[in-house]
Amino acid sequence: MESNLQSKRVWVLVLVASLGYFVDIYDLIIFSIVRVQSFQDIGIPETDMRTRGEYVLNMQMAGLLIGGVIWGIIGDKFGRLKVLFGSILLYSLANIYNGFVQDVTTYGIVRFIAGIGLAGELGAGITLVSESMSKNKRGYGTMIVAGVGVLGAILAYFISEWFDWRTAYFVGGGMGLLLLLLRVGTFESGLFQKQAQQNVVKGNFWMLFTNKERFLRYVYCLCIGLPIWFVVGVLVTQAPEIGKALQSTDPLSAGKGVMFTYLGISLGDFMAGVLAQWLKSRRKVVLICQVLILIFSITYLTSTGITEGKFLVLAFLMGIGVGYWATFVTIAAEQFGTNLRATVATTAPNFVRGALIPSTMIYGALVPSMGILNAAMVVTACLTLIAVFALSQLQESFNKDLNYVEKD
Repeated sequence: MESNLQSKRVWVLVLVASLGYFVDIYDLIIFSIVRVQSFQDIGIPETDMRTRGEYVLNMQMAGLLIGGVIWGIIGDKFGRLKVLFGSILLYSLANIYNGFVQDVTTYGIVRFIAGIGLAGELGAGITLVSESMSKNKRGYGTMIVAGVGVLGAILAYFISEWFDWRTAYFVGGGMGLLLLLLRVGTFESGLFQKQAQQNVVKGNFWMLFTNKERFLRYVYCLCIGLPIWFVVGVLVTQAPEIGKALQSTDPLSAGKGVMFTYLGISLGDFMAGVLAQWLKSRRKVVLICQVLILIFSITYLTSTGITEGKFLVLAFLMGIGVGYWATFVTIAAEQFGTNLRATVATTAPNFVRGALIPSTMIYGALVPSMGILNAAMVVTACLTLIAVFALSQLQESFNKDLNYVEKD
């Protein structure tokens, strides 16, 4: 009876973490969807749309980068639940305020603050679920969290279609505040509570840099996720500009593209999770995804005269390719001990998101000489090759016992 009760509590935890990530994704992606509409409303000229968009997106990514470190340390020092509550409160309030901005500078600052809040949700949720489930089932738990969570992008698209961009931000912030009520009754990780009583260093971010083997392990974890956000943040978000370069028959909608990409990511997350359980390997799944990214991205970037329908199909297929997001975060969590696990699982996805900044800078530097299409292909190929090399350097973590700590 007690075992059944515990099992139900675990699955309630999975549900709450999934809904948290659902709201997180909604608020994370809403700018990409309403970029053009909101910029037109606050008076940004057409010629500045791409560069100002990169500024605001990079501000959000910088917030994610900094927030990942802050929430990761809090998660390992004070508990995973503290992160789940604190992060959602911060980004919900920021998104509500975002609905009132009147200029691009304020827009960027608010997205930076929202980014700090958004940084905590996924890593803490994945860590909590991974530590609360048995090693032979935790892959299903993290799969559900990410698979359900990314559907928040679908809601973001429809809200932006039904209401104006300011209301879209209000809805995102309001959902986050409502979700706080559902968090009451969730429980802390048993592994965290156990290691909290041990005399070990907890949540010391700098421990990742004091040991060469541990540092390289961390870097390789980051590198396997590099292609994900370039596909979403550039190839899909800049669909209007890429479509013009491809001489598209119809204007390509970034909002629709994001929606179809996230449909693909949701399906990809479920497929990656199931495939990992079947193959008993997360590394093989990530390798398959890298191949899919290359195939579908190059197909997209070489589709001269592309129609809106073909673009949406390719956006969906690229989404399946980058749908190893949950597998990537799970791998990162499984590579490190309990006293650093939240730090790694929270910083890794946000450093990968933050890596969009140098990726877009390199891409932007290549555009004048190579053109938007060739520049996008070169950067995508390079990021994928880096990811494949990093993957080859990591040990398989499927069915790994997580009850251990990192020594100082």
